[in-house]
Amino acid sequence: MFDLRPAGYVIGILIMALGGAMVLPMAMDLIDGHGNWVAMGLSAFTTVLIGGAIALCCHNATTGTLNIQQTFFLTTGVWLVLPVFGALPFVWGATDARFVDAFFEAMSGLTTTGSTVFTGLETLPRGLLLWRGLMQWFGGIGVVVVAMVFLPVLRVGGMQIFRTEGFDTFGKILPRAAEISRSISSIYLCLTLICMVAYSMAGMGLFDASVHAMTTIATGGFANYDNSFGDLGAAAEYIAVVFMILAALPFVRYVQLLGGSVRPIWADPQIRGFIYTLVIVVGILVAWRWYFITNSFEFALRKAAFNGVSILTGTGYASADYMTWGAFPITFFFLIGLIGGCAGSTTCSIKIFRFQLLFASISAQIKRIHSPHGIFKPRYNKTTVQEDVVSSVMAFLVLFLVTLAVLAVALGMTGLNTITSISGAAAALANIGPGLGSEIGPAGNFAGLNDNAKWILAAGMLIGRLELMAVYVLFTATFWRG
Repeated sequence: MFDLRPAGYVIGILIMALGGAMVLPMAMDLIDGHGNWVAMGLSAFTTVLIGGAIALCCHNATTGTLNIQQTFFLTTGVWLVLPVFGALPFVWGATDARFVDAFFEAMSGLTTTGSTVFTGLETLPRGLLLWRGLMQWFGGIGVVVVAMVFLPVLRVGGMQIFRTEGFDTFGKILPRAAEISRSISSIYLCLTLICMVAYSMAGMGLFDASVHAMTTIATGGFANYDNSFGDLGAAAEYIAVVFMILAALPFVRYVQLLGGSVRPIWADPQIRGFIYTLVIVVGILVAWRWYFITNSFEFALRKAAFNGVSILTGTGYASADYMTWGAFPITFFFLIGLIGGCAGSTTCSIKIFRFQLLFASISAQIKRIHSPHGIFKPRYNKTTVQEDVVSSVMAFLVLFLVTLAVLAVALGMTGLNTITSISGAAAALANIGPGLGSEIGPAGNFAGLNDNAKWILAAGMLIGRLELMAVYVLFTATFWRG
């Protein structure tokens, strides 16, 4: 059995950091004179105390390096443990939530899924609303670091194709993670601040602008209102579209852009594929709404662009109940939610590059059928794709569909109807947020689901956020034998 303490030390430090972040919503409630500050303070104290104890117990085993087993354990352990502590303000605070609901909300926040079990958001203390936004904001930057540092080396889902842009020495994973965190944190923060200013100029109050900016850049989708973006105005919707798109692009390209290199942005096949997909998705939705629902082109463009981009990027905001748009848009929204944005961004789901590699492999196979004696290899970004990358992507796609089916069946066994089961499984696994139907669709939430369904969905969020294999490998005997 390998030593878990180096990973435990990092997890303990991150728990302490999460507890430290709780001071901000505590201060917000103090400023507002709301008694919820006591619960926030108790949550912060408990979280820092336990995190510090874990870090202290594991400190003697730290070497600055992690082996492959420790890295897998750390990657999954962080997203499994942090929601437990992120749930405390909901259990002890004004929501007085049961642990299953609090854990669901915290998991949804830290995985940037955006599904919620809370109603009457407008009546919650601002400290809890800020905490929801902070969880998604921290979760978003955590996702970028994992995608750029951990997954390429763990060879999860074809992410090793980006290894040259991540790091080159496995033993230096922790220093490299810290380095990348520093390089992207300033970009992440600047995008958030610019988004906040833009929302403020669109008429939002400073608090609403701050929270919605955090959940927009994290492509998380937690809003301060039950109606999400439905009553926030046209200008806010257009601003959200712009920043959801920016957040769906690889953050490494922003680092290169600040370094004075513009070419990698235009040359990145991921970005081109995402933009093409975006234009097609919005174009189809605009045409449908304009022809079948409204005579106003601007209204059709705004609603189609906002809701289409929100689902495509997995943000999960809603400015309209698209369940009333007709049968075709409902099916269309379900499918585009399984696409996602670019690897190395805060977005979720299958992601554009995997579809590009899939189509490249299909094209090469068709050519082999036509010309059996020819040599045809799938290519990505003008480079031949290695067989292990192709195999990894195919395994990911198959495993994604199998997991989706298992989750849907499991949800159906808890008593949910077919639409709720299938769309709920997709919403959790692809970290989209809302599902379909009257219960968990854009006009509803997950509060009415039974406890077993909530636990299943929370597990789906974790599995999907960590690209499936990073979680599943922990359940193999070989992994624990080291």
